[in-house]
Amino acid sequence: MSKKDSRVLVAMSGGVDSSVAAALLVRAGYDVVGMMMRLWSDESMGGAEHNRCCTPDQMRDARRIADKLGIPFYALDSKDVFHDRVVQYFIDGHRAGFTPNPCLECNRHIRFDWLLRHAIALDADYLATGHYARIAESPEGGWQLRKGLDPGKDQSYILSVMGQEQLSRTLFPVGEYPKAEVRRMAGELGLDVANRKDSQDLCFLGNNDYRDFLQLHAPDVMAPGPILTSSGELLGEHKGLANYTIGQRKGLGISYSEPLYVLAMNSFANALVVGTRDELGRDQLLAERVNWVSGVAPTEAFRAEVKIRYRAQAKDALVQPLGEGQMRVTFDEPQRDITPGQAAVVYDGDVCLGGGVIAVPEALPVAAGAVQAG
Repeated sequence: MSKKDSRVLVAMSGGVDSSVAAALLVRAGYDVVGMMMRLWSDESMGGAEHNRCCTPDQMRDARRIADKLGIPFYALDSKDVFHDRVVQYFIDGHRAGFTPNPCLECNRHIRFDWLLRHAIALDADYLATGHYARIAESPEGGWQLRKGLDPGKDQSYILSVMGQEQLSRTLFPVGEYPKAEVRRMAGELGLDVANRKDSQDLCFLGNNDYRDFLQLHAPDVMAPGPILTSSGELLGEHKGLANYTIGQRKGLGISYSEPLYVLAMNSFANALVVGTRDELGRDQLLAERVNWVSGVAPTEAFRAEVKIRYRAQAKDALVQPLGEGQMRVTFDEPQRDITPGQAAVVYDGDVCLGGGVIAVPEALPVAAGAVQAG
């Protein structure tokens, strides 16, 4: 199939990355269609009536860019599915004592499922986005997900939910370029979004404060409770588990003979467990809902590098597939910020092999269980 026979639906946001992606595809000779999703936003907070990823200004910018490129442009109402699969996941994750990553769920359920299916319904051969990642043919057959060329902008971490079917129907045009080059190309192409700031996470928050959002939509996760050491010593009262994350030191509101860090959050007991720096690090994690990009789970343990947060450095580890969508990761050195709800993403060099959601530790500090029992 020639490029002129290939239709590509581009997920446009009005920003520089998706605009340049669309421009590159037009220049390459594809039949390009622009589409922007209207996503759910919290209209009850701060007077915000629009999701920060699809404001009226951004919609106008995207439509203007599409007109400049000579491509059709459509808007897709995605409010309900976005709320049900992404926003509710964020709320439920905090209720369970996680620090959820809604971007993973958005890519899993919205961009590369909901939107991809709409692209196919419009007879598109591909869906393209402005993500900084690359897709390459695998020597073993099928497709690989690779890191973006710009290490500072690489987004393969949040794309680790993709599989072979999605990769075969997806294009990442800007993944081959550093961000500075993408901005330069935008200026060269006459796209007036060249200097627009990058979008931020948690696009559905009306005033950009997730604590206010949870206080309104899930006040139970903001209820105060005990702050305990791992041995059960009561040190004070926390202001709601959702205000804290693993590894946090500042803002605990307690005094002690040495600095204390958040070790765990037990939602059943509504207890915040803290401890010293020596207690903080762990060398092992269990991940659930594991997705292997190849579509085939490894049958034996193997060496790899694993990232535990989007901005974290990948660290050497032994990865042991466990079946039933689980894997155990044992790091060569303890990691201090292993956080339930974030993703553990596995790499072989610049190839993203897959990842899963970090589960609550199998053995929480003693104090959390003691409070629950009491």
